[in-house]
Amino acid sequence: MRLPTRDRASVAEATGPAKPDLFDAVPTRGRSPTANRPRGGVWLAARLLGALAVLATGAVHLYEFKHFYSQIPTIGTLFFLNFLGATAIGPTLLAPIERVGGRYGSALIVLLAAAGIALAAVAFAFLLISEQTPLFGFKEPGYDPTGIATTRATEIAAVLSLGASLVGRLGLNAPIPRW
Repeated sequence: MRLPTRDRASVAEATGPAKPDLFDAVPTRGRSPTANRPRGGVWLAARLLGALAVLATGAVHLYEFKHFYSQIPTIGTLFFLNFLGATAIGPTLLAPIERVGGRYGSALIVLLAAAGIALAAVAFAFLLISEQTPLFGFKEPGYDPTGIATTRATEIAAVLSLGASLVGRLGLNAPIPRW
């Protein structure tokens, strides 16, 4: 006969079939990772919405560049650079960086989310400044109120969504499913 050890499988072999333990019904930290998946999905959804908002910000800036600001020296360049930055950050946030990046995947997601927040927040701040005082020699005349409203909405959505994603990932240390 075998001596029982601490794990349940060998104890069950030595003593026969085991009855359910009282503590099997109590939730513990040792639960499967899929048990917390719905909560983690919220933070993944926030990341994906933030990535789409960053892409929308870039698209609006490209439209404004092509139709209004391409001839203005510094401002036109900044609009185009905003588009390029959004084009680099947005799709990368949509990609499965956790799998591709290996052990650095989580850190890359944090850096990309912070870059998306910075891109949107700086563009929002520059818009506010250019409406009140000249910025790089240019004051926003308000030719396209729909474009300005769309830009504000997408930038705010990007900051809030990516900020929520970072709070879930870093602040709450929530379980986030791999994409």
